[in-house]
Amino acid sequence: MNTIDSEILDLKKELLKMFFLVESQWEKGATAILNYDQDMAEEISSSENRINAQELKIDSDCENIIALHSPVAVDLRFILSSYKINHSLEHIADIAQSIAKYVADSDLAYNQEIINQTKVNEMLETFNSMMDCLIDAFENEDPKIARKVFKKDKVLNKINAEAHKIIVNNMNSYDNGMLLFLLSSIRKIERAGDSLKKIGEEIIYHLEAKVLKHQKNKLD
Repeated sequence: MNTIDSEILDLKKELLKMFFLVESQWEKGATAILNYDQDMAEEISSSENRINAQELKIDSDCENIIALHSPVAVDLRFILSSYKINHSLEHIADIAQSIAKYVADSDLAYNQEIINQTKVNEMLETFNSMMDCLIDAFENEDPKIARKVFKKDKVLNKINAEAHKIIVNNMNSYDNGMLLFLLSSIRKIERAGDSLKKIGEEIIYHLEAKVLKHQKNKLD
């Protein structure tokens, strides 16, 4: 294995670490929202520095590989995709922290009945399933698995679209501040899902170029 191959392998390991850090944030976020777990919500905020540090390390690794090796073709695609995926993951982690902030700061838990009506649990399960698909696709270099997130993202979009009407219909039944924060959280989950979809597109972008390169090498 030459130097650039070794450094790209190390970069992949660091990006997988970032995936797992962000996945952990969202698993904690789901627990915080559904169980009104304020300690868990606070833990999400305290983990943010670790994620920011990992983002900076991956950025630095990408820049160093480009500066030292001037990668081309598939290697360059991987570096560029890694850079974009890294920033998308950090953005997703920021959203998890933002959602957890209400739980950490509020004296009023989300009402379980309205949680059920708006399908927040289904939304969080779908989001975590999308994350699992992307980790699997990235680690095992399988674009077919990455494509699964597109259909799952439509589930998030549908729940988000229906949530506004449900919230409005319940304004006379529940605390309005709680309802508005819940609606905001639902919208943020949907936006985080959009970022996961972009990560899927980046994984496919890199892997399909790699497949084409292998096919060309077999023909040469």
